[in-house]
Amino acid sequence: MTLPRALLLSLATALALACAARPVSPQVTQALGPEVRVVEFEGNVTFPRDSLAPAIVTTETTCRAWVLSPFCWSGFDFANRRSELREVEVERDVARLRIWYQRRGFREVQVAQESLLAEDGGAEVRFVVTEGQPVLADSIAFVGAEDFVGTDLLTDLPISAGDRWSALDLDATRDTLVRRLTNRGHPYADVLRQTVFPVGEPYHAHVTFEIAPGTSARYGDIEVVGIEHLSESTILRTLPFRSGDPYRVGQLVDAQSRLFGLELVTSASIIPNLESQSDSLVPLLIQVQEGDPYRVRSGVGWSRSECVSAESRWTSRNFMGGGRVLQVRGRLANLLSRAWHDTWGCGQVGDGEFADMTWVAAVDFQQPWIFSTRNSFNASLFAERQSVPEVFIRKAVGLQLALVRRVGPQTPLTLSYRPELSSLDAAEILLCTGFLVCTRQDIGVLTSAQRLAPVGLNLTRDLANSLLNPTSGYRLIVDLEHAGRWTGSEYRYDRAVVEGTWYSGLVGPAVLATRIRGGWVGSTDGPGPSGIIPPQKRFYAGGANSVRGFAQSRLGARVLVVQAAALVEPVGAGICTVAQMVDLSCDATGARFDSRPTGGTRVLEGNTEVRFALGTELEAVTFMDFGQVWGADQGIALDELELTPGIGLRYLSPVGPLRVDLGYNFRGDERLSVVTSRIESDPAPPGYRTTRDLAVLGPRVLSRQTESRFQLHISIGQAF
Repeated sequence: MTLPRALLLSLATALALACAARPVSPQVTQALGPEVRVVEFEGNVTFPRDSLAPAIVTTETTCRAWVLSPFCWSGFDFANRRSELREVEVERDVARLRIWYQRRGFREVQVAQESLLAEDGGAEVRFVVTEGQPVLADSIAFVGAEDFVGTDLLTDLPISAGDRWSALDLDATRDTLVRRLTNRGHPYADVLRQTVFPVGEPYHAHVTFEIAPGTSARYGDIEVVGIEHLSESTILRTLPFRSGDPYRVGQLVDAQSRLFGLELVTSASIIPNLESQSDSLVPLLIQVQEGDPYRVRSGVGWSRSECVSAESRWTSRNFMGGGRVLQVRGRLANLLSRAWHDTWGCGQVGDGEFADMTWVAAVDFQQPWIFSTRNSFNASLFAERQSVPEVFIRKAVGLQLALVRRVGPQTPLTLSYRPELSSLDAAEILLCTGFLVCTRQDIGVLTSAQRLAPVGLNLTRDLANSLLNPTSGYRLIVDLEHAGRWTGSEYRYDRAVVEGTWYSGLVGPAVLATRIRGGWVGSTDGPGPSGIIPPQKRFYAGGANSVRGFAQSRLGARVLVVQAAALVEPVGAGICTVAQMVDLSCDATGARFDSRPTGGTRVLEGNTEVRFALGTELEAVTFMDFGQVWGADQGIALDELELTPGIGLRYLSPVGPLRVDLGYNFRGDERLSVVTSRIESDPAPPGYRTTRDLAVLGPRVLSRQTESRFQLHISIGQAF
């Protein structure tokens, strides 16, 4: 379904519901039965209401979605999910609560219910609980665990001696013991549990777990079926075990994940044969389904910060056999930005050189295993022209080498080396204000081709339940980078970034998503590039995936830019004299400026948003972002954090959520430095001449908010 069609369908549905929201007749209300408006619990000391409510069927009338709350408060029936009182189910709920408590150790629990009917047809249901005294597990014994003394088999179990007796905890303990035994080479392990309640001691229990580990087993023959292009040796080499190794059921899950890591594999399953003739050997059947050995993908996109973009890639997914991957890719952006940079659709691209096309061309190679089945090797040869709008343009050619090791489930540790030769354009203002390099000669040295060769270490742990639209789990990224003389870099710096994202389900289909990101970068002192942090390694904030109340890179340190002639010529209304411009004492208040971000050396930003389902294909979002970027000469002050609330809409397409976000910023007036062209006195009219050097005026100028406080972002994928 296309986006316009989905929007039209949603509007038509809302209109139909609104038309159906007329008051219902008393006869219909009576036919439906009393409406349950309140469900209460009394006497529940041990367990909160949130634990007891899911255990029963009777619920109270609730609003269908948070965004419909105004309609719910106004009494519109379509906005509420009506709950009808059913006396039979209420009686069954009493039994359900009694059993629920008994399974958790309250053997003498008593539950009663009261149903109160109001004159207007509403009902209130109250469950009165008398918990009584719980049963305690006075002792817990393990029989048959003699061979596992000194191991962690019996440590950190769900129940311990002295805990409240609970059938759920006992089941969890049994399952834990079985899982640990199967991971120690005992695929036929079983655990029986028994509880004895002593006569005359109704509140005490003695629990015994009888452990039967069974035969210790190893992997038997491994059969591979379904392969067409991959060789059997490639599949076997990818596994974390070999025939004859001790059987570990946990390794089967890891092995399946590694098989999916082969680009050509689209489906993989590992089936152990626990019914084999030999109890000491477990044969395995590996079923693999492959995709096409070659794949071509192309796409076109659009965003306000990159205008129109196009991307294409060709992939060989079994290059020279062994599951190796060779990929050729290219990407173009800022297409049509020269013609459209003044329009709303490409308003964040910038003008001049910034509106020129940016591009990336690369050849990537991946070796799925090296030295170990847990390791892989990646290499990439690239050339690119990229820009941070209104800040700098970067051209580079280089090579990236990376060794990736799996250190845990969905937890790769990457050691990388990225030597490149890069140059900068349109970075004069950044260099002059950030590094006090303002002469054309010095700027020319720093913007010419320089060697940048950082060594990086990255740890990523991704336990989110979905790549495109996660609803639970978390992601953690720790990224460290160093460049120095020994790495072959003319720039010398250290950089660290830590980012964490957490997803959690709320009431109904609503999802709470939060993110926090912090970064620091610092350089060593020295002449030339060694004492300067490369502009592309500085931090910038603001944009569709950052603090959404600001345009791309517009949050943080900024300067004001004005032509010198606009300050001293009549068009500048004689704001400053030539002498004031020469000695940089000019107060440029009253001039018309352009603002430019300069980035910083420290960044802190965070996001919190709640996503509400509006059917199967639409989501509504409310969010609150915060963040700030500080320069090296600034102290970190949390009261300087900018807060930007906003709302958004998501269309859940097959390629990912199509996202529209509208953010608002409260940024007030600031005193900012003014950058202009340096001038020198000249006896000939007009009395001065403009040089090619830049200068920073001494007095700072009060900058008033000129950009729109509302920022609209349109892109693909969730913000984080």
